[in-house]
Amino acid sequence: MGFLPAIKSGFRNYATFSGRASRPQFWWWVLFVMLGAILCTALDSVFFGTNPETGEVSRVLAAVFQLVILLPTLAVGFRRMHDTGRPGWYYLLPMLVTMGLMFLTLFGMMAAVRMGGNVPPGDAGMMLGGIWLIAIWLVQIMLLVLMIWWLTRPSDPAPNAYGVPPAA
Repeated sequence: MGFLPAIKSGFRNYATFSGRASRPQFWWWVLFVMLGAILCTALDSVFFGTNPETGEVSRVLAAVFQLVILLPTLAVGFRRMHDTGRPGWYYLLPMLVTMGLMFLTLFGMMAAVRMGGNVPPGDAGMMLGGIWLIAIWLVQIMLLVLMIWWLTRPSDPAPNAYGVPPAA
């Protein structure tokens, strides 16, 4: 499957989370998303300019583009996971773990504030916080590597629990 057929398939199956998507279909879609984001950011800078104080580009078109492609990106990711014989929700694993770690960190900070004087003093508290951030970083790196490995695996050549192999 080439670039344009992959994009057409992505929009044709806008919210189809069942079935399978081939490896080329998924990666051509990812390329489309990256190129679209770059193009929208460039157009944002031309049409809406930058903030004179911070130099940041206004991201109006990029935000609209990301909203438009959110559902098809999730759908093609789910179908790609199905193509490798894994449940589609595994595609959400990095996001779910990130949110869980954010809530755990937030609740830990709130508990530390409530404990008042029982928080480790200065340097010890900084060291514990730094160790926690390094642990979170390592978990995120491992999840990223695992997700890329899953998404680059060859398709199951035979029908699996999620359907027949996608047409070549």
